[in-house]
Amino acid sequence: MRLSLKLPQRLNRSWTGDILLFLVLAVVACFMALPLVFTISNAFKPLDEIFSFPPKLFVRNPTFKNFSDLIGIFSDSWVPFSRYVFNTFFIAIVGTAGHVVIASAAAYPLAKLTFPGKRFLFGLVVLSLMFTSYVTQVPNYMIISMLGLINTFWAILLPAFGMTLGLYLMKQFMEQIPDALLEAAKIDGASEYRIYWQIVMPIVKPAWLTLIIFSLQNLWTNGSVTSHKYIYSEQLKTVDYVFGQIANGGLARTGPVAAVTLLMMLVPITVFIVTQSNIIQTMSTSGLKE
Repeated sequence: MRLSLKLPQRLNRSWTGDILLFLVLAVVACFMALPLVFTISNAFKPLDEIFSFPPKLFVRNPTFKNFSDLIGIFSDSWVPFSRYVFNTFFIAIVGTAGHVVIASAAAYPLAKLTFPGKRFLFGLVVLSLMFTSYVTQVPNYMIISMLGLINTFWAILLPAFGMTLGLYLMKQFMEQIPDALLEAAKIDGASEYRIYWQIVMPIVKPAWLTLIIFSLQNLWTNGSVTSHKYIYSEQLKTVDYVFGQIANGGLARTGPVAAVTLLMMLVPITVFIVTQSNIIQTMSTSGLKE
């Protein structure tokens, strides 16, 4: 009886190449991290260090005065700061959840079902990606005004639900799911709703986690831009709007502005850290093959 041992294949790459590749990646990573490091350091700098020239990357005498000044500004506001925080989280969470559910539900029939006008509808989705938000400002305002949604949260939530980027992303991922898998589920008696919710959605988990990042970041940081157009009541403004008002306060508020910049980064960065493995999987997915 002959035994054949299979030796593991050696990678066709030298140690020198690995080291050079690591060094290049390390340099690029450090360069890309510079703005983040500078922002964090700036939030803890006293005023003399913030205005020093040339600017220093790292803080020498860290202080929390910028944050205490920020709390003092909020205490003088006639609308409680907690109200702005609630508005921001409500818009970000509800807008993101609605966008993910609607985009995935609309993407499933476009990716896996056959019906008249399917190619035309997807063409409209792709075409809509060509227009920037500046082009659609006027028609969007007219539609929301005619619906009577001015000065309500729906003025921000409805456009967020209908962003076509999410639909496009979900459709592209769902197309990679083998048709044989869905046909087997239908033979076993599963309905289209059950196939969508219990089979398709778990498979495309990296896609909708990526969509959560994009949608949450958009609603979190651009909330003030949208609320400027449609919301005029101070009670319905977002944190980003208040931080923008602080930033317009001139040189005297440079320290609180540095603290504000760091605070606005915390939520998107935290969400990214929690879901980063799935984001990377989205970028390098190999897909399923029949």
